Amino acid sequence: MPTAESALSVSEVNRRARQALERDFDELWVEGELSGVSRPASGHVYFTLKDDRAQLRCALFRNRARFIAAPLRDGDLVRVRGRLSIFEPRGDYQLIAEAVQAAGEGELLLAFERLKAKLAAEGVFANARPLPYPPRRLLVLSSPTGAAIRDVLAVLAARWPLADVTLIPVPVQGHEAAPALIAALGLLNRQPALDPERDAILITRGGGSLEDLWAFNDEHLARAIFHSRLPVMAAVGHEVDVTLADFAADVRAPTPSAAAEQLVPDRRDLAQRLAVLEGRLARAAQARLEREGQRLDHLRARLRHPGEGLARQRQALAGLAGRLNGAMTRRLTAERGHLDHLQRRLAAHPPERELAAAGERLARARGRLEQAMTQRLALGRERLGALARELQAVSPLAVLGRGYAILEDDEGQVIRRSMDTEPGQALTARLGEGRLKVTVKRRLRR
Repeated sequence: MPTAESALSVSEVNRRARQALERDFDELWVEGELSGVSRPASGHVYFTLKDDRAQLRCALFRNRARFIAAPLRDGDLVRVRGRLSIFEPRGDYQLIAEAVQAAGEGELLLAFERLKAKLAAEGVFANARPLPYPPRRLLVLSSPTGAAIRDVLAVLAARWPLADVTLIPVPVQGHEAAPALIAALGLLNRQPALDPERDAILITRGGGSLEDLWAFNDEHLARAIFHSRLPVMAAVGHEVDVTLADFAADVRAPTPSAAAEQLVPDRRDLAQRLAVLEGRLARAAQARLEREGQRLDHLRARLRHPGEGLARQRQALAGLAGRLNGAMTRRLTAERGHLDHLQRRLAAHPPERELAAAGERLARARGRLEQAMTQRLALGRERLGALARELQAVSPLAVLGRGYAILEDDEGQVIRRSMDTEPGQALTARLGEGRLKVTVKRRLRR
């Protein structure tokens, strides 16, 4: 428990309270009714935001107040973006305002929606080219003194120190901003040394009110981004801020820091991945060495002196030679025995005796064949004579031999009736011996 001796001063309490408040709260939007608006000679604007149950003091410093398009009046309903803090000298809890915009759809918001619909219908928001990763050269269009370029450079230095960044300083707020951005885009796209496959453009600025960001809702700027030869990333304002430049760009990032993170890899992640791959490679190499060492040991164990192999081959050859000699001896013995057996059979049955017996059988067979042939010829002649006599008995030529004749016409057809002829027709008469040519004089009925 704190003691009286450890008591803090009022300024120390206020300082610690301010630090804790600023540390624990990020930027935020607060909506309420304006009250007590004052503009001292310093150029700062002080006012109070209130609703039906509470109120919050606010301070809008001069460097931000000059960008407020419409005057702030008591009773207006507004949205204020800022960060919470404490004014230490008085201990006042307050909101340090960064931007103020009218609550609800104001004229600027209505104009934004109309222009957005028009450009979308024309296809100006159809770009979706991938950006090179990481780009060889990053061309940043931004304010050289704004927080956006500091955030981008800080993230790039932390993630990818090799990034080649070229800052093209341009105003990012006010009437001069849009023409300057368009001119810078045109200049970059006319540079022949820049390659769309390797280089990229980043258009960025910090957050702000709708009025602050209005230059990025310029119709001509959106068209210039759409027609850019080089791919374009837009990172305008905070995550909740959306402009026509974001829609026309190839890629949109919610914040400048997020844009830098999307554009380049993190060297720490790459270093960690490289360490993991290095470890895997070392383990794989060690495992390979162990496997090859084991294989070498196995091959070494299998390796024998060539003399041992030759000795085994000589022993095997000697065994084969012995087996071959034994097999040859046994085969010669068997063949000699078989030859002796054939010689004994030949001596028991000499060929001369077999030839004599075969000659006797042949002579007897020849005699029987001659006798059978003689008998067979006699029978054949006797049968042939009988058949000839039978044929002669029924042959028409036999009839011709008894004085008859056969008449035929020129076509060899036999004439059977006198009516089948014509007077003067030549006919052939076939006799028992020879033929006659005759001519029909006339036909007789009987």
